[in-house]
Amino acid sequence: MPISLQCMSLDWGRKPEYLEETPKAQGNMQALCTQSGGGNQTPNPGGAKQWLKIRKDDTANDNTMEAKQPNKRKTSPKICGTNYPLSISFIVVNEFCERFSYYGMKAVLTLYFIHYLHWSSNLSTAIYHAFSGLCYFTPVIGAIIADSWLGKFKTIIYLSIVYVIGHVVKSVGAIPDVGDSTVHIALSMFGLILIAFGTGGIKPCVAAFGGDQFEEEHTEERRKFFSIFYMSINAGSVLSTVITPILRGDVQCFGGDCYALAFGVPAALMVIALVVFIAGSGLYKKSPPEGNVLLNVCKCIGFAIRNRWRSSKKSPKRNHWLDWAEEKYSKALIQEIKMVLRVLVLYIPLPMFWALFDQQGSRWTLQATRMNMDFVSLLSFL
Repeated sequence: MPISLQCMSLDWGRKPEYLEETPKAQGNMQALCTQSGGGNQTPNPGGAKQWLKIRKDDTANDNTMEAKQPNKRKTSPKICGTNYPLSISFIVVNEFCERFSYYGMKAVLTLYFIHYLHWSSNLSTAIYHAFSGLCYFTPVIGAIIADSWLGKFKTIIYLSIVYVIGHVVKSVGAIPDVGDSTVHIALSMFGLILIAFGTGGIKPCVAAFGGDQFEEEHTEERRKFFSIFYMSINAGSVLSTVITPILRGDVQCFGGDCYALAFGVPAALMVIALVVFIAGSGLYKKSPPEGNVLLNVCKCIGFAIRNRWRSSKKSPKRNHWLDWAEEKYSKALIQEIKMVLRVLVLYIPLPMFWALFDQQGSRWTLQATRMNMDFVSLLSFL
């Protein structure tokens, strides 16, 4: 009988799965499971138990080491033998459909407020820009959720569901037969809030999630991906701003302009975006959340301000007010924050540009409704 089996017969009468019968293992087994006496080797039950304990500990240590090692990044199939992962095609299509749904809904939003909800132009403009502002504030919340708790993939899935629900609620609110004007207003506002949290929440995640799909050495492919990704954004927005107003004005339903259809088509596109994104879930590389750098930056700035405020006049002067955070935060982080603050100066003029540019959906749209659109007559006059 082999030594390993002989040793097992002393304890369990069977051989565990983890017991390897390599020559080295056999030698260790023989040393522990037998005892010498008068030139003869006799079974040593105590040695058998010690051998089993060693083997169990080794197996447990191996499992622990495997668990602690970072997961190897999943390799996605490539597109036509290139270095482009197949998973990015789902992300690009998802972004195209999502941008179509957002800009398509937004293209007729001001007219919906004025002609359907019977609001004044000033109130319609105010609500329109409040909605736009909320859409561009919620990305901060989405980034914190993705980086701190859920990760990019789950954040996109969950908030896309919120996004879809918002579109559906908004479309239902545009059906005249559903309640009175109070119900329409309530459904419209609730739908817009959900849309704002949905579109803003996934905004910081989708592009970054697409970049995660590439290997580190494929920098050129990643750069081209972002160009394609941005092209899909513009393609979706251009097509939607052309098609959605046509659906509203040229299609009649419920005895007037069909706002239900104009909002329903973007809702359908958002459903398609969600389905396409989920369809590629088996191909994605999903990185776990690693913490949000924005929170660390805010904490560092807050600590520097508090420390500077509490310091006495006899305290040594610092070259920069952020240097008061050196007692708790690394110099590297402080230096990076200084660079960010210097770059933020360049963003000071941007609000003036966007305050004007974003009026294409409010004041410029109202101006367009008062213009003569008969281009043929105008050309003949010239």
